[in-house]
Amino acid sequence: MQTRQGDPRKFCVHAADLGHTSRIVEEASFEAAAVAYAEDYPIAVGDDDDLRVIVQDLASGHEHCFRINLESGSTAPCT
Repeated sequence: MQTRQGDPRKFCVHAADLGHTSRIVEEASFEAAAVAYAEDYPIAVGDDDDLRVIVQDLASGHEHCFRINLESGSTAPCT
């Protein structure tokens, strides 16, 4: 099923390497799903202000990884 750009899609999101459970979120993009996860589950990550989040589109199976800076809220692809 084709969705229009901007329509909410379902994503499975979890924090990488922290052992936290995944969560299903409905957002318009991979990045928006990553930010929604981080906003709802503030996680202390120690000296590093970045949180790595894995986002999977439930319809297509595609995955993306994002680094979210918990202090500034900026996002970037994982390297």
